[in-house]
Parts: sequence; C-alpha cells; structure tokens
Amino acid sequence: MDMYLAGALAALLTSALWTVNAVLFTSAGRKIGAVSVNAWRILFALALLWCTHFLMTGRLYPEGSGEQYFWIGLSGIVGLGIGDFGLFSSFVILGTRRAVLVMSLAAIFAAVAAFFLFGEILTLVALAGVIITLTGVCVVLLESEDRSHERKLTKEEKTKGIALALVGAVGQGLGLAFLKMGMLSYPEATGMADVTTLAIASTLMRMMMGAFFVWTVIMFWGRFGELRRAWKSPHSMKLVMAGAVIGPFVGVTLSTFAAYTTEVGVAQTLMSLMPVFIIPVVWYTYRQRTSWVGIVGACVAVAGVAVLFLV
Repeated sequence: MDMYLAGALAALLTSALWTVNAVLFTSAGRKIGAVSVNAWRILFALALLWCTHFLMTGRLYPEGSGEQYFWIGLSGIVGLGIGDFGLFSSFVILGTRRAVLVMSLAAIFAAVAAFFLFGEILTLVALAGVIITLTGVCVVLLESEDRSHERKLTKEEKTKGIALALVGAVGQGLGLAFLKMGMLSYPEATGMADVTTLAIASTLMRMMMGAFFVWTVIMFWGRFGELRRAWKSPHSMKLVMAGAVIGPFVGVTLSTFAAYTTEVGVAQTLMSLMPVFIIPVVWYTYRQRTSWVGIVGACVAVAGVAVLFLV
C-alpha cells in the first residue's frame, strides 16, 4: 500500500477511535473530573506503550538524541498534557458533540505550525480538501440545540467551555507539528515495519514526557486526593482504562504514523472528522438527534475527505 494512503487511512481511523474515546472520557469526567481522567488514562497508556515497545525492540526506552527528545517531548507536554486537559474539561462543560466541533480547528493550527517549522505547504488540491472538510464541520456546528436535546448553556458556561476546547485544539494542532519535527530528525523510515516501529517509539517518548508533566503539575497542585477518590470508582476507572486503550495507545500511535507519512495539515484535518462521526454515536448513546443541517454538514465533510484522498 502507498505510504501516503496508509497515513491518510491511519488518520481517518484515529478520528473514529477518538470519537468513541470522547464519549468514554465525557462519561468518566462527569463523575471523577477532567484532572483524574487525564492523569489516569495517560498512566495506563504509558504502561501499554512501554510493554509494546519492549516486545518490538527489546529496549525499555526509545533511542533518541537531545533534539528528538526535545521536540517529541514538547509535543507530549503541549498536546497530551495541556491540550487534552482543556479538551476533557470542555467535554464536561459543553458536552461531547460541541466540544469536538471546536476541536476541529486543530487542523488550522497544525497546518500553520507545520508551515513555520519546516515549510510544509499544502498543494492546492489538498488545501481545497481541507477547506471543504472544515466547511462541513462548521455546518454541523449550526445544528440547533433544541433539535439535538442538548443542555442549553449560560453565557459564562459557553465562554469557559469554548475557551477550554480552544486550548485543546491549539494543543493538538501544535503538538502534532512538534511531533513531526522530532520524527524528521531520525533517519528516514521507508518500509511499513520501520515506520510502525518509529511511530511506537515516538509515541512512547511523547507519552513519557506528557505523563511526567501531568503528574508533576498534579503534585504541585495538590490534587492527589482527587485521584485517590477516582481510583475508588470502579465504573469510572473501567471507562478510563478502555479510553486509554482506544485513545492514547492505539489512537495516538496511529496519529503519529499519519503525521510522519502525510502532510501535518492533511493528517490533522482527517483527524478532525470527529464532529461528523459523533452524530450517530451521540444518537445511540444519548438519544441526541441530528437535524438536516448536521447531515448536510457531514456529507460536505466526507466530500472533503474524498478530495484529500485524490491528492
């Protein structure tokens, strides 16, 4: 399979997995809080990645220079530490559907960062695909709350929720660009096996630094009591564990693969299809119906994805 196509498929699958992940973390976050969700899920994912990396390479720690650890580690701090905390907090306030809509803006931040960091310029066809996809996502955003049966928010709640979701979007977009910056400093990987190994190693490196940042902040913040209480909630911890497998373990590894094999802007756009995928998920989970506006937006977004595959 062509490596570019494999990367695009990986990004698309990432979006689908993160959609399920969003529902799991929203449900858990409403019971144990965004801080506990972020802390425990990154720890579970780190353990899974460590085991996988050891089985694949025989090494406990990924090899890398100071420059590689800097950029990939910065990606973990910005994306998995700061960005995901903003995202999980917005899940609790805005709800899953509205939060992931704002998160779709991550594609713009990723493309801008990739341009300034390593001069990555999208072709006109790819740029058209990005614009079409984001237009579809914006159309989905216009769906009425009355039709979807979502809780109406106060002005203060909406402002805070959107601000936190924007933190998540900036963190995810910049984090992906920083990640690729670090990966490009390795010798070029061409075969599927080599790229997969590099993706696992980079994801582990990223998760290590993200986990170190998250747990250090919690230590100085004095929130260990909250984490202990969360641990005593079996149902919530099961949701977090399931989300850790689907999201930061499988999903983040796929996103790393996608970032390396495609343009960052294209990869992030395909990973920003959560607002489209979330429509049937929230209908099934929360019985939130989608109007014709949301359905039209979904069709437009899918058309944008089709354009991206033609690049």
